[in-house]
Amino acid sequence: MKIFKKTFILLIAISLLSGCQKNLLDTSPKTQIGSSSMWTTENLADMGVNGVYNALRYGTVGLEMYYFDDYGFTGQSRDNLALTAGTITAGDGLFSSYWQQHYEGISRANDAIKNLPNAPLTPEKKARLIAESKFLRAYFYYKLNQVFKGVPVYLEPVDVSKANKARETEAKVWETIVSDLTDCINEPNLPGRYIKGNALYGRATKAAAYTLRAKVYMWTKDYAKAEADLRQVGALGHTLFQGPYKMLFKEVNEQCPEMIFSVQNIGVDGFGGDTQFYLGSRDSFGSCWNSHFPSPDHVESFENADGSTFNWNTYIPGYNAMTPQQRVVFFLRDGLTAAEIATFTARGADMSKYLPVGNEARIRKAYESRDPRLTATVITPYSGYLGAAGIVENTYTLRWPYRGFDTSAPFDLKTDTNTKYYYLYRKFVAEGASETPARNYCPWDMPLLRYADVVLLLAEAINEQQFKQEAIDLVNSVRSRAGQPILQTTNASLPTYVSGQDNLRTRIRNERHWELTLEGVNLFDEMRWGTWKDKKFHGGDGNGMKQIWGEIDLPYSWKGDYMYKWAIPSTECQMNSNLVQNDGWIN
Repeated sequence: MKIFKKTFILLIAISLLSGCQKNLLDTSPKTQIGSSSMWTTENLADMGVNGVYNALRYGTVGLEMYYFDDYGFTGQSRDNLALTAGTITAGDGLFSSYWQQHYEGISRANDAIKNLPNAPLTPEKKARLIAESKFLRAYFYYKLNQVFKGVPVYLEPVDVSKANKARETEAKVWETIVSDLTDCINEPNLPGRYIKGNALYGRATKAAAYTLRAKVYMWTKDYAKAEADLRQVGALGHTLFQGPYKMLFKEVNEQCPEMIFSVQNIGVDGFGGDTQFYLGSRDSFGSCWNSHFPSPDHVESFENADGSTFNWNTYIPGYNAMTPQQRVVFFLRDGLTAAEIATFTARGADMSKYLPVGNEARIRKAYESRDPRLTATVITPYSGYLGAAGIVENTYTLRWPYRGFDTSAPFDLKTDTNTKYYYLYRKFVAEGASETPARNYCPWDMPLLRYADVVLLLAEAINEQQFKQEAIDLVNSVRSRAGQPILQTTNASLPTYVSGQDNLRTRIRNERHWELTLEGVNLFDEMRWGTWKDKKFHGGDGNGMKQIWGEIDLPYSWKGDYMYKWAIPSTECQMNSNLVQNDGWIN
């Protein structure tokens, strides 16, 4: 493992072990982090700032961003999620955990910003650490303001008993975030970016500050300012990774120029990621849980290899007119037994369309000639996956029905959901027996900001101002890396033809779905665009957690447009009478 990365994370570990506050905004000296003694030596000051970074390891803050895809268009979960089921209340743990974990980070950042000016550091290092702390504070407030649309703003350490401010307006919080990020950008001692191998890699940079400030401007629809900031990220040296999309997320490339800001992980218990644990299958190294799945809607949205829109009827005539129960027939394995045929007939499958030999090959064709990001992101029916039983590697196949042959030929892929048939994730899931030391502490970093996101945001910012070829070229740079044909405006007979601003807007949004799966972007994009209701809920109550062929297991329910603003947690309203609940929610 890389020594520079270990050093940074172990410093975070030391600062965490020195004590982290459990109470919201509590800065009383129960622990070193909240006391003046924390900042009396250079080593302690380093530990204090690293403690701010450590807040990124909270699940809702940075470490488990993949979890938010369950709420967006691209993903789903086998748990009955109250937010999408329409049963959530202001007292739900989603809201309280999100609020508390981000305010914990803000508390730590405020301690650092207040105490660093008096720490025994060189002026250059002091200025850099203050800028890093301001970036992190801005990130925490950014995450809060996306969903709560206005929160209390604390820019100084405050005892929990005095944390009774009212909410600022959404606009005021955006202004506060921009102010912090502008300070970062204007700080000459904050580097533009760190290159691979630098001992400080993983810390905030000007490029990260420009990216985050641009994201704020995208929320406020100040597209000209967003465009200016996004251009600066490329000027500072960030570029798209030039290699297979799948390889971008391997540990060897986690410090390539595409990565702007990531949660730093190592393969040590407590300081690695848990993506493998919750995305992998029982045949992934460590025997994992596959709690999260790609949604069928997302899988079906990926284009064909020629850039045309995918349509099931193209591959299986009449498919779209069939009921989900009838469609099951197309996903069944070759050579079913008489008992299995009877079972699926009773479930409503149209077994007249079953092919005893060739059923698997027929369905595979629907996935083989598609955008390569599909099969790099998703384990599709009858595709292979290199997994491991203990340290023994095997290539497993996602077949249906599962027959229990995961330890011997033909090596059916075993999941925690063997009685149902779902798509599985391939992205962020270890292959073989050597990519991760354990299922719950993966060594690869979790990207929070990367350059493909910047490129697509820049295309969006330009297009929202004016339909221009440059915006198309930017989208094409991402498509070309993925292996998809470029968009064009000269031949209307081709599926890659872009007809105008509205059409390009749709295409940019689709590219963001395909490119940024599991990176904690999709849900917040849908909220920013105001499309969450239509994309996730099909405009109301017409969607749900589904098996591959569209059969709904857990229905979704849209309770009203007030859901675009999350509830202020009931516990926070009870502790602070100055907090006013968002419309539509009841404490």
